[in-house]
Amino acid sequence: MKLKQSLYNTTGVLIILSLLVFSACKKTKENTTAAITQKDEQPMFFKISLAQWSLHKKIGSGKMSPFDFAKEANALGFEAIEYVSGLYNKEVKELGIDAVVERLKAESEKHGVKNLLIMVDGEGNLASHDEDELNTAVENHKKWVDAAKALGCHSIRVNAHGKGTYDEVLEQAVTGLTKLSEYAKTKGINVLVENHGGFTSNGKWLATVMEKVNIPNCGTLPDFGNFCIKRKSDGCADEYDKYKGVEELMPYAKAVSAKSYDFDDQGNDITIDYTKMLQIVKAAGYTGYIGVEYEGSKLSERDGILATKKLLLRVGKELSN
Repeated sequence: MKLKQSLYNTTGVLIILSLLVFSACKKTKENTTAAITQKDEQPMFFKISLAQWSLHKKIGSGKMSPFDFAKEANALGFEAIEYVSGLYNKEVKELGIDAVVERLKAESEKHGVKNLLIMVDGEGNLASHDEDELNTAVENHKKWVDAAKALGCHSIRVNAHGKGTYDEVLEQAVTGLTKLSEYAKTKGINVLVENHGGFTSNGKWLATVMEKVNIPNCGTLPDFGNFCIKRKSDGCADEYDKYKGVEELMPYAKAVSAKSYDFDDQGNDITIDYTKMLQIVKAAGYTGYIGVEYEGSKLSERDGILATKKLLLRVGKELSN
């Protein structure tokens, strides 16, 4: 009887030891797998957001409400968004800007996306040669500064257009941007100028404007593709070197726009070398968001957005290793 009991005890101990060893091996394997997975998923040097302009056709046609932007962005796998003021003209006129902002904030919170900035258009020329017109433009932009503050954004993107010579428009832009940036500073909001046609698509010109304004909350939003200084009926008559332009604007950048058009069979944009562009962005020490802004015509907006995001992820990971 004692021998039988001893065998039972020994067997029990062996079973317990076997279970402990198995558990330890399993945890070691799990830890190793987790470590490998973590290593494989090292973060890129930048994050990805979605610019609302990528959906402007769908919104403009009435197939999508501009208030569903946060919902759509979340469904497409984005964590942060960039609004376009012009896509809310009707809503602002009917409801008032405060009501629009309140609804947008609620939608962004509901769908778990971060509000980054508002791209402001149609509010007047901030480099106008006419003093009254310039002051009106500054005042018109202030409500969007307030809107950005209420939404929790870090910036508004503005245009610095005006009439005159290279030097005349430059000085006018310095005046207008200084006035608006001084106001925006009191709200903790940045004022960013995008290369968006005219002199602003001349990298050297816009970099000089930034140097002259010399206010910390006034910066740039380099766009990979907007470097046409002068247009003609069938295209661009005067185009600035896009890579040189982005390199000149990156020292002042507080946001970046990944413009895309169409893609080849390997998933590369056919007009912009993303590897070259992202190398420039990385070399500048930029670690913020890069916004997807699809403007192509061959793919649907949804597919174009996803193709651009996929391209950014692929090249971003390659450059982050």
